[in-house]
Amino acid sequence: MVRDGEVVQVDPGVEVVAKKKTQTVARSWILMDCTGEGEVLDVDKYAIMHRVHIHARDLRILDPLLSYPSTILGREKAIVLNLEHIKAIITAEEVLLRDPTDENVIPVVEELHRRLPPVNVIRQGQVNIKEYPGGQNDMEASVEDESPFEFRALEVALEAICSFLAARTTELESAAYPALDDLTSKISSRNLDRVRKLKSAMTRLTARVQKVRDELEQLLDDDDDMADLYLSRKLAGASSPVSGSGAANWFSASPTIGSKISRASRASVATLFVDENDVEELEMLLEAYFMQIDGTFNRLTTLREYIDDTEDYINIQLDNHRNQLIQVVIATGISCTLLFLLIVYHAHRKGLIGS
Repeated sequence: MVRDGEVVQVDPGVEVVAKKKTQTVARSWILMDCTGEGEVLDVDKYAIMHRVHIHARDLRILDPLLSYPSTILGREKAIVLNLEHIKAIITAEEVLLRDPTDENVIPVVEELHRRLPPVNVIRQGQVNIKEYPGGQNDMEASVEDESPFEFRALEVALEAICSFLAARTTELESAAYPALDDLTSKISSRNLDRVRKLKSAMTRLTARVQKVRDELEQLLDDDDDMADLYLSRKLAGASSPVSGSGAANWFSASPTIGSKISRASRASVATLFVDENDVEELEMLLEAYFMQIDGTFNRLTTLREYIDDTEDYINIQLDNHRNQLIQVVIATGISCTLLFLLIVYHAHRKGLIGS
């Protein structure tokens, strides 16, 4: 997918240009802006840190060679996102996604391309007003209803990871339940080994799901942590509307956004974030995906209980067989003893054994 100086096609309508690799150790990232257009960058960690203004300790969280738990961190100008294979840095203007050629990351890139552009973004000076029956007023009203860029990007990542883990859970269930039924009907070394491997896989998957679930739950329990994720609100506040700079200057100063966002989008920034303590929008977003990941966790819990119940049933069966075997051994021992005594008795009567 990535070649020096070549054009890379990620999705129909998205052309990604690969930069030449630097002399230092580089990592492949894809940069997605607010219009959903992507550019593959092979840059070192210092370039990433300088671009998004984060510390090295935050960037280490995204290192695939290091084992960090699932994390969603709000920083001054970025959200650091580490959810399984989705390792991303989200700002108020763009998304940096690691390892875009990974087979599990490619669908995320395609979904970002599809969902990042706001409803009314003017892409290359073109807008289809026919989509808005009420004309310009409806179009501007629709812009005001748009979620901030960082929340749309965060939602894509959360939806992708929740769907990914739910799919892995479905695969595990489709393999585990028949295997458990086979073991119940016939206890054999092959069936026992099969269930043992599935139980190990279930334990690992449960731990992965629980990490994501715990991170979302922790965020929902702390309004301050959620407030840190409102990057556009902080950026709009930093642009000081009192001094006249306002949110419009923020857009015009950005080469990746200023020329591609409509006047209505720029004007809506001041109305999108009024109350700095209001985190209801993000709370509703996180709750939706917490419910989804909690449902996946409950499915795994149910599967674990089914496995435990099967193990209890198998142990009862084995105990029953063991008791039957012990009874057979005792009965055989008693029979042998009686037979021996009977032989001795007859031999004694015939005088073959002295008194």
